[in-house]
Amino acid sequence: MNKYRLSALALVIVSIFLGYFVYASEFTGKFVWDRPFRLGLDLSGGTHLVYKADVSDISYTEVGEAMSALKEVIERRVNVFGVSEPLIQVEQSGLGESANHKLIVELPGVTNVEEALAMISKTPVLEFKTEGPNIKTDDLAASYIDSGLTGKYLKRAQVVFPQSQGGGASLGPIVLVEFDKKGSELFAQITKDNVGKTVGIFLDGELMSAPVVQEAISSGEAQITGNYTVAEAKELVRNLNLGALPVPIALDSTQTIGPTLGADVLNAGIKAGVIGFILLALFMIVWYRLPGLVAVFALTTYVVIILALFKTLPVTITAAGIAGLILSIGIAVDANVLIFERMKEEMAKGHSIHEAIKDGFARAWLSIRDSNLSGIISASVLFWFGTSMIKGFALTLIIGILVSMFSAITVTRTFLFALGVKR
Repeated sequence: MNKYRLSALALVIVSIFLGYFVYASEFTGKFVWDRPFRLGLDLSGGTHLVYKADVSDISYTEVGEAMSALKEVIERRVNVFGVSEPLIQVEQSGLGESANHKLIVELPGVTNVEEALAMISKTPVLEFKTEGPNIKTDDLAASYIDSGLTGKYLKRAQVVFPQSQGGGASLGPIVLVEFDKKGSELFAQITKDNVGKTVGIFLDGELMSAPVVQEAISSGEAQITGNYTVAEAKELVRNLNLGALPVPIALDSTQTIGPTLGADVLNAGIKAGVIGFILLALFMIVWYRLPGLVAVFALTTYVVIILALFKTLPVTITAAGIAGLILSIGIAVDANVLIFERMKEEMAKGHSIHEAIKDGFARAWLSIRDSNLSGIISASVLFWFGTSMIKGFALTLIIGILVSMFSAITVTRTFLFALGVKR
């Protein structure tokens, strides 16, 4: 058995394994990998919310960081409610300081708009509590009492890196917090009454930090010091800022998709894909005969690899994504057509089957490379500048093009050499 037949046998085994990997958990539930496909909102049903962010009071250079912080805040708020696979992302339309910034929130399974809005608008409870008379080592959180100072009085928290004396290397990071006027008054009284004691910082009832009060502070600003790493300091700042949104947002639009409608869209997409695949397979077999049959197997391998990647990464599958997948199947067929036509031309010159296959692939490769590269560039532009729906289409198209190149060049080539195919 030559190397091409061994390679072909290996490809068959791998394809069968991947097919089982993809479908077993969906239909039998017996495979150890039980992760289901991740379906987008348009296929699973749920609520789609679009918020417009007001960044007019934020420096242009800080907008990206502020929007990232906003995304993290909303993610934490939504995750508290246990929503399955929520999707929160920021979106920018336009360039420069005139760009519009939006926050997209997709909540699969949540079809009650009022419930969805309540999830987003709910503010976590940020509290500053003072040390009680009796410290309980077994339940430290219960040792603190309310002080009246909460997150609504906090203007902002940030990480700073003070310089050592003499302009040497920076000391460890510290967290700087700043209160508004009312908060400054409360904080001044708290620090005055608790010098040498700790002030507990709680988020939703969970103790995050307990800094020691060194002196009374009347400026409305305080430093939380400790042996923090940079990551720990940033995490503390994120938690402190959860008491208020870092960027004001206003609801721009809402859309509710019922689970029945989503299932209908999914079934229609799968049906379209199957019909398209069957028609392509019949065309290839009728027109190219045995080489066409090899191409059909390569396409089958392509579909199995794609679905395995979708499940592993995982990729959120949307209706637009299914369209991108179907389109990439056509691109994969196009590569096979170029290869087979070049092979026919080489055989017409009197070359042997082996030479025709070798030269046909070599001649077709440049066209395949250029067409796929242009497709990847176009899809990348769509992914970079497009909306969430366009991004789903572009992502599946990019993955599909890359895998189609593998199936056309590697799988088809291996089987043609293994079988010594001629038309």
